[in-house]
Amino acid sequence: MALAPKFSGQAYTDVSPKTTHTLELCQSFLPSFPIPITPINIRTSPRLRLPRTLHPPKNPPPSPSLTLPQFSSKMFLTLSTSILPTLPRKPYLGKLRILFRQQIQPWHPSSTLCHEAAAAVLRLAPAAFYPFSHTLFEHQTEFFDVNVVNETRNQTYRRLAKLAGTVEGVEEERVYGLLEVGDQPGEDGGLNVGNGVTDDVKLMVKVRC
Repeated sequence: MALAPKFSGQAYTDVSPKTTHTLELCQSFLPSFPIPITPINIRTSPRLRLPRTLHPPKNPPPSPSLTLPQFSSKMFLTLSTSILPTLPRKPYLGKLRILFRQQIQPWHPSSTLCHEAAAAVLRLAPAAFYPFSHTLFEHQTEFFDVNVVNETRNQTYRRLAKLAGTVEGVEEERVYGLLEVGDQPGEDGGLNVGNGVTDDVKLMVKVRC
């Protein structure tokens, strides 16, 4: 599936101008309920043998779903630490491109907020998207329901922006500037004013894996 140029930071490739295979990962930063086992869509030929660490568990539940959050987080953190560093080297050099498809899970309101933070980083510093995703997965429990229920939306945004600011090349205040929701009506009098990444998230939601 094609990737919109504005979301180019969601693609991880080596230095080769063209890769042979594409691995698409549909990931949510805050999953906890069962989701289809198909968030991993491997569009490769059988000749490209990926490390076993990218594959689902050997003994999944009898139903066609995996109970998360641990699987999504472990999968990405393994990818980030064990797989991505190998892409610039043989035998994967020039053969594999990875696409991170942001999959919002709306039954957790803070899932949207976390994906908005990732969208802000993607807008401001595309090269920092994968490092920020790694950091957010490491800290995902800080944004689970129980840990945000007594915060305002902008307070959660502030914490997300602060976390983003720990990633090299990302400025906390610029991230928060895109996330913050104002308390005044829009120029047309509208009250659902959204924030600086609302339109980006709308586009992401339309892209289904």
